[in-house]
Amino acid sequence: MAGHEIPEPADRRKVADLTADLEAAEGVRQPCDPAFQHGVVVGFDGSTSSERALAYAIGMARRCRSGLIIVHVANRLPTTVWAGCEPPVFVDVPDHRTEVLGLELACAEHLAEVPWILVERGGDICHELEEVGREYAADAIVVGSTHGLVGRMFGSVAGRLARRAQRPVVTIP
Repeated sequence: MAGHEIPEPADRRKVADLTADLEAAEGVRQPCDPAFQHGVVVGFDGSTSSERALAYAIGMARRCRSGLIIVHVANRLPTTVWAGCEPPVFVDVPDHRTEVLGLELACAEHLAEVPWILVERGGDICHELEEVGREYAADAIVVGSTHGLVGRMFGSVAGRLARRAQRPVVTIP
């Protein structure tokens, strides 16, 4: 993806066998780039609070000399989930917002200081941020705070993530 190029392995067969084994063991998830192990995960959707969280995460990754894993979660759950009902099916609609965010991030000068990747996921924001954090053995997850009525009614992503995450969560106001 944008931001960091993954070097081609010398022995493609060994990597292909490893990829097949991991896909069989963990479903369809691809193995993460080892260059970003113990990096900083940040949730980003282009909002003002997520831009502040991104700025903090860039500084944190630079100080820790680690990679930055920028996660955009496309919430593809039907509205019945928010009403407390069981979802009949997951809606799998392509989210072109990730492409736009990727282009904006690729042009951002402040990201030139750290290696970074953009990961797109679909589903529950808290679950997906924690899952990416687990896959990359992240040192921390950085998220922006939620302001307004929606955050008070359903609970903020930062609050829910802080209660259930297995790694430090940094909430940026």
